[in-house]
Amino acid sequence: MRRILIIDDEDDIREVAALSLEATAGWQILTASSGAEGIDIASLEQPDAILMDVMMPGVDGPTTFARMQQTPVIAHIPVLLLTAKVQGVDQRRFAGLGLAGILFKPFDPLTLAEQIATALGWKD
Repeated sequence: MRRILIIDDEDDIREVAALSLEATAGWQILTASSGAEGIDIASLEQPDAILMDVMMPGVDGPTTFARMQQTPVIAHIPVLLLTAKVQGVDQRRFAGLGLAGILFKPFDPLTLAEQIATALGWKD
């Protein structure tokens, strides 16, 4: 069973994403409300992938991702950013970070698991 860590400061987004991934794909979901909490949970739980919001108070998604890349026990975990920013300049900036993918808000709860699986090349 796949294990996904969702890092988002918005309770509603975490809940909708978690419920949709559990219901449509049967994945086990872990959640964190900040980048720092996400790094701690990822280090302990070793999820198969991380879905992380870009805009978070304090430390944003790209900065959290950079910190993850400097943390050997989690640097290998693929990270997908979830963003409402669809401007080309933002997409190019995110593309240069080495992320596994970028998904856009608002997302469709019925296709979110499929989008994640496609981005990560998961065939199961």
